[in-house]
Amino acid sequence: MRSHAKRLPSRPVILLLQLGVLIAFFLIWHVLTDTKILSPFFFGTPGAVLARTWADFASGVIWYHLGITLLETALAFVIGTVAGIAFGFWFARAPLVSIVFDPYIKAVNALPRVVLAPIFALWLGLGIWSKVALGVTLVFFIVFFNVYQGVKEVSPVVLANARMLGASSRDLFRHVYLPSALSWVFSSLHTAVGFAMVGAVVGEYLGSAAGLGYRIHQAEGVFDTVGVFSGMLVLTIFVVLIDAAVTMIEKRLLHWRPQDTSGGQH
Repeated sequence: MRSHAKRLPSRPVILLLQLGVLIAFFLIWHVLTDTKILSPFFFGTPGAVLARTWADFASGVIWYHLGITLLETALAFVIGTVAGIAFGFWFARAPLVSIVFDPYIKAVNALPRVVLAPIFALWLGLGIWSKVALGVTLVFFIVFFNVYQGVKEVSPVVLANARMLGASSRDLFRHVYLPSALSWVFSSLHTAVGFAMVGAVVGEYLGSAAGLGYRIHQAEGVFDTVGVFSGMLVLTIFVVLIDAAVTMIEKRLLHWRPQDTSGGQH
């Protein structure tokens, strides 16, 4: 039977379409502010935001603050991911532990993370570690629940066949559980990257002497809308770049996955 699934455009065409959406967004923003439908005082203008961003990078004033935020993001991402993977595997492979701690995990996950920021600042000070701690609380649960579900989704038939062939616990972990969980892990990492940076920026915004969140807070304090949007633009750019790096690593580690034959990529 012939497949009726639509073929996706080639990668260059997709990139052009994505670029077109971005250009359209800036054009609409420019038209709305240029015609005063949106007040430039409250919404800035795309030209002013891009000029401010370029000037900040060219003068080097933003590099120190960006480095602080990226360091906090990286630490929160790595620590939260490692802890989420470890505890996800443990809970999935230890049903009694999972049952006992289930209500506590859900209760802690339900806490609004913003209320934890002042507590972390009190415990860890206004340095980077209070921001890292906040980011870890965001990343950990995303990775934890995905790894837990990924391990639980392993087919009992596959496990039974592997045990029948004499697979040890280490063999099961390496050849059955880990490949099953990896897809779930990388699915969660794309979300975790953004949340790691959110944790860092929110922590800086609430109390810090450096970082992009600090700069955005300073700009808001003097009603510098252009500075606020410039900071948001920088954050967006680097979240996209980090996510692209995660995607490249994912493709290298998950090259064994069957490709989607309905798409245009082969």
